[in-house]
Amino acid sequence: MMFVLLGAISWKPILIAFAALAAIGALLGLMLAIASKVFYVKTDERVEQIKDCLPGANCGGCGYAGCGALAEAIVKGNAKTTACGAGGPKVAKKIAAIMGEETVDFVGVRAQVVCSGCLGKVKLKYQYEGLEDCRSAIRQGGGDKVCPNGCIGHGTCVKACAFDAIHVIDGVAVVDYEKCTGCGACVAACPKSIIRLVPFKADVWVGCSSQDKGAVTRSYCEVGCIGCKICEKNCPSGAVKVENGLARIDYEKCTHCGICYEKCPRHIIFSGKEQKLSV
Repeated sequence: MMFVLLGAISWKPILIAFAALAAIGALLGLMLAIASKVFYVKTDERVEQIKDCLPGANCGGCGYAGCGALAEAIVKGNAKTTACGAGGPKVAKKIAAIMGEETVDFVGVRAQVVCSGCLGKVKLKYQYEGLEDCRSAIRQGGGDKVCPNGCIGHGTCVKACAFDAIHVIDGVAVVDYEKCTGCGACVAACPKSIIRLVPFKADVWVGCSSQDKGAVTRSYCEVGCIGCKICEKNCPSGAVKVENGLARIDYEKCTHCGICYEKCPRHIIFSGKEQKLSV
């Protein structure tokens, strides 16, 4: 019965359909080939050369979506040859050579968390039991710490770092200077904006971001800056100024004498060699 039915089928319409589909496929292929020639955009070979020099971390610290986007921006003149903090001076030198430019001195920077309010030093409003994410915690009354400008300590910056250079210790994020590339990804991720980029060789930094008056700061934090101006009065180079109740260091003027952190009664001006993270 099966052989009789197969023999009764007319193959001509099927063959015509296959032929038509093949013809349409060939026509579309030809059209795509022509379009690829007509609309072809020549890519500057320097983009790939620069991309090969970059570390490939796609950390976003340069302000672009990834290393490929940065490479294109450099070739177009929209970004500097020193834009990749993660690559450091060696990468900057290679990129400058590709672009036919003179090598520009690379000023290395590192991230610094300007908060010292670890657990036991700062008062808490409540016991947070939500997601380990600062952006989630901040929606719950600004976080569990009474200090409105302190580190929330739930690791959003940790997740943003592609180099494992920042970790939360005792409720405060701490930077490992030896791993930090100064890419700035943690700076962009912090919802409290208390991570700053400072010169890599900076010997002193203020471990506080408080904007309150001294008496208010004392009420919730044992180590917060109270704006006493002792550091300012003792700085021989005028590099320390107290503004809005908080000491700030001008690294252009700082001579690294160390007097400010020796005199600070709250001990929240640190030496750049202190508080390194041991991992």
